[in-house]
Amino acid sequence: MIPKITVKKRLFPFVAFIFIVTGCMFQKPDYLKSIDAAELNRVMTNEDIFLVDVHMPEQRHIKGTDLFVPYNGVEKYLAKLPEDKNTAIYLYCESGPMGNAAARSLYDLGYRNLFNLEGGAKAWREKGFEFE
Repeated sequence: MIPKITVKKRLFPFVAFIFIVTGCMFQKPDYLKSIDAAELNRVMTNEDIFLVDVHMPEQRHIKGTDLFVPYNGVEKYLAKLPEDKNTAIYLYCESGPMGNAAARSLYDLGYRNLFNLEGGAKAWREKGFEFE
């Protein structure tokens, strides 16, 4: 019979490894920057940006949106995306995850200056900012 303490000592490194590995899967990727609604509004007021709604199904767009691209079909819209792969592209969906998925596709296509609106259109709405 193996004492309970020995079993716990043997399982601890395995359990710790699982927590570390699964925790890393949920970290924000290094190729994507997050931006909150207030900061995006400030940037939009002071700069001409490329803003893309990637939510499916299509929703009401934030005022100033340049393009609607389904998050799962980004590669079909290459002709409508900036030619310069270093152009800042600001993405949003309803709450965030579809923006993350679209950013991954854009990164795979060579785009390197990607932003995702934290909380998506929902956060934008909560701040009282305009929609089209």
